[in-house]
Amino acid sequence: MPRWKSLSGALFRVLAVWLVSSLTLLVLAALLPDFRLQSASGDSFTRTAFTAALGAGAFGLLSALVWPLLVRALLLVPALVIGLLVFFLNGSLLLLALGLIPEGRGQAAPETAVIVAAVMSATSSAASGFLAVRNDEAYHRRLVRLAGRRRGRRSVAARGPATPGTVFVQLDGLGHDLLCEAVRGDRPLMKTVARWTDGSHRLTPWRTDWSSQTGASQLALLHGSNEDLPAFRWYEKETRTLVVSNRPTSAAELQRRAIERTGDGGLLAYDGASRGNLFSGGADQVALVMSVAARRGRHNRSRAGYFAYFSDPANATRTAVSFVAEVVREIVQSLRTRFRRELPRVARGGLYPVIRAFATVVERDVVVAAVIGDMIAGRTAVYADLVGYDEVAHHSGPAHRDALQVLRSLDRAIALIATAARHAPRPYRIVLLSDHGQSHGPTFLDRYGLSLGDLVRAGCGLPVPRRAGRTPSGAEAREAARAALGRPEEADGQHPEKVEGPASSHPLVLASGNLGLVSFPDVPGRITREELDRRHPALLGTLANHPGIGFVLVRSAAHGPVVLGPSGAEHHLDTDHVTGTDPLAPFGAGAAEAVRRTDRFPHTADLMVNSACDPTTGAVHAFEEQIGSHGGLGGAQSHPFLLWPVELTPPTPDDGPLTGAEQVHRVLRRWLGEAEGPQLPLGPGADELRREVPPAEGFPSPGPAAQDKPR
Repeated sequence: MPRWKSLSGALFRVLAVWLVSSLTLLVLAALLPDFRLQSASGDSFTRTAFTAALGAGAFGLLSALVWPLLVRALLLVPALVIGLLVFFLNGSLLLLALGLIPEGRGQAAPETAVIVAAVMSATSSAASGFLAVRNDEAYHRRLVRLAGRRRGRRSVAARGPATPGTVFVQLDGLGHDLLCEAVRGDRPLMKTVARWTDGSHRLTPWRTDWSSQTGASQLALLHGSNEDLPAFRWYEKETRTLVVSNRPTSAAELQRRAIERTGDGGLLAYDGASRGNLFSGGADQVALVMSVAARRGRHNRSRAGYFAYFSDPANATRTAVSFVAEVVREIVQSLRTRFRRELPRVARGGLYPVIRAFATVVERDVVVAAVIGDMIAGRTAVYADLVGYDEVAHHSGPAHRDALQVLRSLDRAIALIATAARHAPRPYRIVLLSDHGQSHGPTFLDRYGLSLGDLVRAGCGLPVPRRAGRTPSGAEAREAARAALGRPEEADGQHPEKVEGPASSHPLVLASGNLGLVSFPDVPGRITREELDRRHPALLGTLANHPGIGFVLVRSAAHGPVVLGPSGAEHHLDTDHVTGTDPLAPFGAGAAEAVRRTDRFPHTADLMVNSACDPTTGAVHAFEEQIGSHGGLGGAQSHPFLLWPVELTPPTPDDGPLTGAEQVHRVLRRWLGEAEGPQLPLGPGADELRREVPPAEGFPSPGPAAQDKPR
């Protein structure tokens, strides 16, 4: 476009938005009693309109000049707080703008100023979007302009590489089969992804490990190993510590262990960026990354990405308004499911509407803006996680209309990223993938009237509470919101992070979706089947014969790992000898190998309990408060997807069927190498990153032998 056309178009948009803002001020002055644009004796309409134009212009200039400085000054304030304070900060700017109008014609009460500023920002943003035909297009242009200003020097330096960069976008919790449904038909739910599957990209499923959850999958995807990660949460007897993979200290420790195990920094160690993930992948540029959120001081850059986004008042207002709208939407949708008596359902009150809005709006917008900034800066590799669908599907169901609406918004986010790639100084290949799927079904508690903990206590002959307790959901967004708020970690409501006092002989029961873990803290190492039968002779039979339990893994002193099922069924994993009906048969091919691998982990629980699965419908029973769950075996949770550009070599058949996140990591590394750019650093790079990620509080440091291990 000729420069004069671009400048004239920009001038026209500024004047149009100024006009809309001025008219908005006039309307609000007529409607709100505590807001006026006239002198005490009254003014003519012309004079009042001129005053409104002055006020709108002053407010616009202050928003453009003062807002970025204000956000930078508040950068140390928890990021989510900045998002929630947008309205009040805008109100303060409006009061300042009214104070600049001569002769005191602009006055407003403080609470009225908040309303006026919010309405003005919303109308100006809508007007700007209307002039750009689509609001997403206007939003995209603002993000690209902002990224260009922030990273201009790097962009110039990055214009040299002709080799393409790679952007990995993880759609958290979206299974392969559901994605196929979302891209079918004449009016697909995900239009952008549907176009890709029809031409530019290829789609394939892959199978997760037994622990089908973000911690296990993403640690392997980014760092190449999820060894000794048996579940979402587990108990480590030697340190008497509860590890929860989505909490900052645990994520930092798991990342340190993976780096120690593999000997290299990670998938993003060369010129990479990690956005919205549990782990950094070795990236130097991080935002909303859980493994660095526990750091304090200038080295904690986890929330730095918020400034690049909220420094633009139009973006901040857009997100704040969308945040409020999402909270209202969740309340309305929750009431609708109750009025219609839809089953299954779980409680969706308390802070959940706010957590959902954080995941589906704030985190999505900040991550997308950060990815666009990375592409404008010309970074080599970017990995971003969009968690909104996973959060909603946990509480509404994987295929529920509430969750499908989130898929539509994620598709628009993908379209924004793809469009921004056209402005980047180098070509980009966009790879979509998921870390796991989700399986539907009523919770174990709702289906059978007692929790897994109650069932274990009954099998041990211990008293069972009359009122069954509910296990809180372990969804990723809750801890991400706490990290954004700068809140300290807390126990999950039932189990402390660190067990104090003498080790208890009572069982400790933990839940990871439809996978349960039972540990006996007073027994060093894993308890044997024989010892357990001496202590609690009814426990294994109680669990294995319960209709809601699919199978139980226990270690036998005589036979090694044994999978127990109903009616005395057994599968000896060392010899593959099966007695009765194979308890692993309903869970499909590969189940035995997945269980066998987990059994080798040092921190596998004394008993690993997987809920039953309907082989026809894929329904499971989560041991948490989730009607869309993942964490164990059964149903769609074990079948995520990989969608890659056709110019990349296919992951199969050379690699065989994709099984396990570690194998997918090798495919992703190979694709980075196909750009003919520098390879990922080993050795010294790993040492540097290991120093950057110290052992988390509450975890033992590696011994000298581990630190001196050759790489």
